[in-house]
This record gives sequence, C-alpha cells and structure tokens, in this order.
Amino acid sequence: MKIAVIGSGYVGLVAGTCFADSGNDVVCVDIDAKKVAKLQAGEVPIYEPGLEELIAKNVKDKRLTFSTDLAASVGPARVVFIAVGTPEGETGDADLQYVLAAARQIGAALTQYTVVVDKSTVPVGTADRVREAIAEHTKHPFDVVSNPEFLKEGAAIDDFLKPDRVVIGAESEKARKVMADLYAPFVRTENPILFMDTRSAELTKYAANAMLATRISFMNDIAMICERVGADVDFVRKGMGSDKRIGYPFLFPGVGYGGSCFPKDVKALIATARDMGVEFDLLRAVERTNEKQKKSLLAKAIKHCGDLSDKTFAVWGLAFKPKTDDMREAPSVELIEGLLGKGARVQVFDPVAHEVAQRRFGARVLFAETTYSALEGTDGLFVVTEWNDFRHPDFDRMKKLMKAHVIFDGRNVFDPARVRELGFTYYGVGRR
Repeated sequence: MKIAVIGSGYVGLVAGTCFADSGNDVVCVDIDAKKVAKLQAGEVPIYEPGLEELIAKNVKDKRLTFSTDLAASVGPARVVFIAVGTPEGETGDADLQYVLAAARQIGAALTQYTVVVDKSTVPVGTADRVREAIAEHTKHPFDVVSNPEFLKEGAAIDDFLKPDRVVIGAESEKARKVMADLYAPFVRTENPILFMDTRSAELTKYAANAMLATRISFMNDIAMICERVGADVDFVRKGMGSDKRIGYPFLFPGVGYGGSCFPKDVKALIATARDMGVEFDLLRAVERTNEKQKKSLLAKAIKHCGDLSDKTFAVWGLAFKPKTDDMREAPSVELIEGLLGKGARVQVFDPVAHEVAQRRFGARVLFAETTYSALEGTDGLFVVTEWNDFRHPDFDRMKKLMKAHVIFDGRNVFDPARVRELGFTYYGVGRR
C-alpha cells in the first residue's frame, strides 16, 4: 500500500517507519528542508531506542523515503496520515492551524479516492473540520479517519508493532476496510482493532492520557500524606496495586509528569469540557497537584540547607522520563530554574538529553560528562529521572566526590535505609 505521512516529528517518523517495515511504500513529508535532508542522510532528529536502525533498514530496502513535496507524495497515496504538531494554545486548547493547513494542501493534491487519517492528538470534532477543509479543495472522493496514537516515548517501536489495541474512528465501511487491511500485520496476536465513530476515537486518546495523569497525581498526593503521617508510600502502593481493579502501572510517586502528551492533553480535555459547559474539577486538581509536585524537591532542599546561594548541586536526569531526550514539561526544568533563581550552581548529567538541555540552559549550568563528574564538590544530589544508570551507583565514590552527603531522590530509586546506613541524608517522595 502506498502511504504518505505528513509531518516527520516523533509520531510521524515512528508510524511511517513501522508501516514501511510491514511492507508498505511510505514517504514521510515535512516542510523543514533541513530536517528532510538530515533524514535522507541517515541522521534521526529524535532519540528513540531502535528507531534509527529501523529507519536505516527500510531506507535501504527502498520502502521508506523522505520529501518536502507534499503534492507529489499525496497524489499516489491510498492512505495519508496527518501527524503534524498540535501545540497548546493560550487557554489550553489544542492549536489546529497546522492540521488544517495540511488538510487544505492534501485536498488540493488528491488524485483518487484516499483515506485521510488524523494521527495527531486532536480535540473532539477535528475530523469534521478536516473533512470540510479537504472538501473545499477537491472533487475527488475521500474519507477522514481518526486513528490516535498510544506510543510511550522510549518504547514507541514496540508499542506500534505490538499494540494493546488500535483505535479507529471511521464513518464509512470502505475506510474501515482500508484501515483494517493496513493494521492487520500488527494485530495477529488477537489484540483488538476497536472501530468507532471519529468523535469517540478523538475523545478516547484524551481520556486515556488524562486517566494516567490522574493516577500519577493521585499517588503524589498520597505520598504527601505519607510524609505527614509517617507512612511509607512504597508499602501503600503495593497494597493498592495488588487490587486487580487498580493494578500497579502508573502508581509510582515522583516529582510530577511531563513530556509532550500528559500536560498538553490534560489541558486540552479541560478546555474541551469548558467549551461544552462542563467544569472538569477533577482534572484541574490533577494539574494543581502536578505543578505543586514539580516544586517539591526544591522545597525540601531549602528546608534542609536554608540559603541556597553559593551552594552547588548535582542533577541526575534531565529528560521527563528514561529512554528519551524529550524535556518538554520535564520536572528537571522547574527544579533547575528554581535552583538558579536561588543563586545555586548546578551541575547536570543525563545519558541522552544533553544536547536538548544545552539549547534550554546554555552556559547557565555545567554539563558533566559522567554521573560521577557531576558530583564533584556538590552540596547535594537531585535524582530527577529514573534512568537505570542511576540505580546502583558506587556510594563510597559518591561520598568522596560530594562536599555534603545529601540526596534528594525524586523518583525513589534508592533504598532509604541502605543509603542512610552509608552515611547520606536522604529525602525521597512519600518515604519514611
């Protein structure tokens, strides 16, 4: 099947590459000529485990190409995916200008019946607006489908190739058959394709992410109560998670959620509800808890150290989660800005996010080459991202490098009792 993917960002690249790997002829289109040139030269602009190798394989096999020519790419395609950005607007709404601009260009480029798929995360009713935008520029038959992505950064390839479910919102049987054929290689183990109307599919993506964000914020509030009453959140989490109705995923407390999905999607769902006259108070509370949690480590440092000026701190982990270099809405940003604002010096290390962080902080922080060099002469260590690299360090070596032996563990990666036995002052999240 010939496929065009409009937008070569995270979602577009992963989707286009995985479709090519299942035997389709895919072209990924982007207006950024420099990005396209890099992709054509084998340079992948994002970090995602396994993606670079999969792109190279399918480019070599001539199933995957990259282009800036939307019209030439859309014309022969049977399916066209819209995977452009939907940034957050001033009031929390998703900004659809790029989606609708792509839709108009697609309409002008159609030469045959085509299934146009909204792959970007978009508010309820977007498929209707895309359909109208395309119809204004073509007389060729087409269908608009909503097919939201459910990819976890750091595990996106596996998520796409072995999905829990595929959600497809389609209004015609013809479009359903095309999409069922396209996704058949990915659901051979009987994981379902869930067909529904476009509006239900659009809302499903926001509802799923909002529920996961709610679980995170709920556990962070429970962790705060644990700290006040002398309980341990790890025991509470295990007691809750063993209930099959609840389960263990997304019950880990920490310094808040970040990334490109949860913050934006929670705000967008609140905005959608507001537009429909519904005050989504629960999600507003989720947001408030998350913002408060991002400030929690700094508050603990101030309580422990008092004046932070002229003190030096190490920060382990800059990305919002492991296995990605994504720093959008990352808790590390709030923490580092807070430390700098209090006059502290900051030395940072992340296995993959240094380049992204350098664009964000420039010369205001010291970028260390290793976990241990970040600790030299420091008055404390903040663990902000739970990379495996940080889970079993040499604590004796750490003690020799650090000026003051204080750890602020924002992801509860260390055993508090063991760390304290080794001579460190330890602050976790909800830990006794």
